[in-house]
Order: sequence, then structure tokens, then C-alpha cells
Amino acid sequence: MTDASTPPAQPASPPPPPHASPRRWWALGVLSVGLAMIVMDGTIVAVSLPTIIDELHLDLTDAQWVNSLYSVVLAALLLTCAALGDRLGRRNVFVLGIALFIAGSIWAATAGDATALISARVLQGLGGACILPSTLATVSDTFRGKDRAAAFGVWGAVISGAAALGPLLGGWLTSTFSWEWIFLVNIPVGVVLVVAAFVVVPETISPIRRRGFDVDGLLLSAIGFGSLVFAVIEASTLGWWKPLAELRLFGLTWSADMSISIVPVALAVSAVTLTGFLLWERHRARVQRSALLDLNLFFTPTFSWGNVAAMMIAVGEFGLIFVLPLYLINAVGLGTMGAGFVLAAMAAGAFVSGALARHLAALIGAAGTVLVGVGLEVIGVLVLAFTLGPDSSGWTVGGVLLIYGVGLGFASAQLTSTVLRDIPLAASGQGSATQSTVRQIGSAFGAAIIGSVLSVGLGHFLGKLTGPAAEFAAPTRHSAGGVIAGLREHDGDDAVVRSLAEAFTQATQWSLVVAAGFLVLGLFAAVAVWRASRHEDLAAQGDPAVTE
Repeated sequence: MTDASTPPAQPASPPPPPHASPRRWWALGVLSVGLAMIVMDGTIVAVSLPTIIDELHLDLTDAQWVNSLYSVVLAALLLTCAALGDRLGRRNVFVLGIALFIAGSIWAATAGDATALISARVLQGLGGACILPSTLATVSDTFRGKDRAAAFGVWGAVISGAAALGPLLGGWLTSTFSWEWIFLVNIPVGVVLVVAAFVVVPETISPIRRRGFDVDGLLLSAIGFGSLVFAVIEASTLGWWKPLAELRLFGLTWSADMSISIVPVALAVSAVTLTGFLLWERHRARVQRSALLDLNLFFTPTFSWGNVAAMMIAVGEFGLIFVLPLYLINAVGLGTMGAGFVLAAMAAGAFVSGALARHLAALIGAAGTVLVGVGLEVIGVLVLAFTLGPDSSGWTVGGVLLIYGVGLGFASAQLTSTVLRDIPLAASGQGSATQSTVRQIGSAFGAAIIGSVLSVGLGHFLGKLTGPAAEFAAPTRHSAGGVIAGLREHDGDDAVVRSLAEAFTQATQWSLVVAAGFLVLGLFAAVAVWRASRHEDLAAQGDPAVTE
């Protein structure tokens, strides 16, 4: 029951979507480049982390924050920026995001310590939060029919391909120039995008307007998601329950002598604020006020199960991208460029399968294509987990990653269209933002959770070392394996390097098994999506067994 004193939401009168304009394909190209830039920035850092750790003297926790905070901020603000795009125009918010992203890139490139670099990543995350939902909502509003499915396929292929291509670009820029160039490269690309956006990207707004802006929802969601990821990242350093180390944050200190760690406190804050966020969003909808999240969307089975699948798959995918560069550079001994080439096998497989996904979907359906893709991802990660060694060939790892990348392309290219297939066009903005949010939360948790598993694994396997290698156990864990690369570079004892590399490999295998576990959960959710989509298709065809 709604508040009688509040007028119902009235559709605005925007111009009709320009789905017949031939410029829409040029617009898709511009939006795809903007999307690729921010997605790539989420993974381009991974292969450069060992160099950044060494030059800026980061520890493992700093490295995790540099890698994951971008995704955390992006995820926390996606719904808010999507709401701004619905009101102010998606193209306007897209351009604003590009400007913020350029500013953050300049700040990151000139950072001299961990604090400056992490702060710059926050600004980049804010820019990315403006860009991502604007691209998907514009595609959703601009394309119709078969063109819409093809455009979603391109969008999904860019998501998967750019994420996998990031490490190669990062390796090339770091080895050829310096790590600062992984950020400087965004500046000329961003400037071109701003000009192109005003030329070919149509302006779109939401046809539904409601009074007010959900500031309380913004604060609750940001605090809730931020506290949750903070707890996961810091747990291995600060302790899950008993304090293991002192925490200093914003001039405040949580002493190691406290009765409990700050981690369970952060988890409690997250639980309370996220619960309050859901209750508040339901209240906003009941009184016909604008809300960041339309909870009614989750009553659509393909949407709800599709988002579960997207989050679980993202955890596994981005956890893999966080761990593998560290393993390839520190345990195997590849350079940043060599590691980038190995990881580029994922991008090659993803781009090829992303282009073919539409044809496979014509045979077995979009949901079936997602199942095939996630299945291949699970197989690829498990093969890696049980075959990795300190002497593994880059060609062997790359070959397995090629198979994994094929699955990545199939899953990503069709998951977006599957999640949004039963969502009304009027709600496409919120649906797109919600789907992007869960993806980004998953990517943030991927680096946080799998990074924590790596840290625990390093503590376990390095703790078993004896003799001269034992002296390097703690520094190896603290440097995320950087000590191994340093010893190898300075002709350290071969036996010590070998022992440390074997321990790092075993910890990596633990991490990959956990990543595969999340992908299996995503596979189960994808099965539920397939069943729900099949049920909807039968109902649309008037099957009496479904409609009665």
C-alpha cells in the first residue's frame, strides 16, 4: 500500500530511443572502449604488483588494497551513479566518469607511497562507477531485438576479454617503460573518448522519475560493503578474532592488546548496515520515493539466480587473476612481460569464444551457453591447481588458460543478456546497475578472499621449512613472494630459492582450489538460471504444463 499523499511515479517524456540510427554501432564502439579501459584497469595492476611492491615498499595487505579497493569503491557506488545517470543522462555521467578516471590515473602515476596510490585508486573507482552502468544502460536503451542480443554479447565479451588482456598490457608497459605507464596510458584514451562520446553516443534517461535522492541508501551500502571487504582483506593480518597486529587508521589506533580483533567488529557493522540498507530500500519503494535498489527485480528468477551466478563466477575469475601473476613471476621466475603473455591466453580464448557465443546460443540458448562456459572455467582452474609446479612451463600454463579463456568468453558474453532478459525496459537502468554491482563485489571479494587464502597457505607451507630457507619464510610471506624473485636475481642459494618456490606453489594450489569452489557455486546458480529461463520460454509458448 502506498502513501496517498505522495503522487505516483510519472513517466517522463524523453525522445524515443535511437535504436534505428546507424550511429548506434559507432556508439557501441565508444562505450566498449570506455568499458574496456575501466575493466582493464582492474586487472592491469595485477602483473605489475611485484614491481610496485618492490619500488613503493608495499606489504601483502597494501598490495591487496591496491588491487581490490578500486573494485570495492566501484561496487559501492555503482547504484548511486546509475541513479544519477537515470536523472542527468547516461552520456553526461559517462563523460564525468572519464574525467574522474583520468584525474585518478594521473594521481596514481605520480604516487610515491602506498597511501597516495591507494587514494588514487579510490578516485579511479569513483570514475569507473560512473562509466560502467552508463555503458550497459545506454546499450540496453539503444538496441532492440536481435541487435540488442548482439550488443549485449559485445559488452560481455569486452568485460571478459579486457579483464584477461590487462595483465599483458601491464607486463608490456612495466617491462618496456615503468609501472607508472599502466596509469598514464589512460590519459590519451580518455581524452579521445570524451570527444567521441559527444559526437556519436546518444543521450538517454530513465522514463520513470520518483521524488528525492536516496542519500541514506548510498551511505548504508557504501559502509556495509566497505566494512565487509575490509574485514576479509585484513583478517589474515589483524586476526579473525584475537588481534595479531596493531591497526592505525585515520589517526585512530586499534591496539594488539584489545580483547578482540577489529575484524569481527567490521563484520558486525557490515551485517547491520547492509540489513538496514535492504529495509530502507523496501521503505523507499513503498512510499514511492527514488531508491538505489529495486528489490522487486529479485522476484524474477532469471535475474536473481543470474546475479548469484555473476557474483560467484567473478570471485573465482578475479581471484585467479590476482594469484597467477604472483606465482608466475615469483615462483616460476618469469618476467612481467612473460607473465603477461601467459595470462594473455585467457584474453585470446575469451575474445574468440565471445564472438562465437551468439552462434552457440542460437543452438542451445543463452543460459545453456553460460553453463558450457562456466563448466570449461571449472575444468581449467582445477587442471591448473593439480598440475602447477615451480618448474611449470609458461606454454603449459598458457595452454590451460586458453581453455579457461574460452569458457570465460562463453559465460561472460551471454550472462548479461540472460540476467536482463525478463527485466522490463523501463527498469533496465536499475537492472543493469544491479548486475554490474554484484559483478564488481565479486571481483573485489575475489582478490580479498583468494589473497587471504594465499596468505594463509604461505604461512602454513613456509612454516614447515627448515635450515637456511626458514630464515626467509616470514619475509617471503610479507612480500607476497617478492623475496624469491630478489634472491633469484641476486644469485641466492639455489636450494633456498627452490624450497621457497615450492612452498609458494603449494599455497597457490590452495588458492586455485578455493577459486574453483566459487566457480562451482556459480555453475550451480547457472543451472538454476537455465531451468528458470526454460520455464519462462515454455510459458511464453503456452505450454499447458507450465501455464495451468
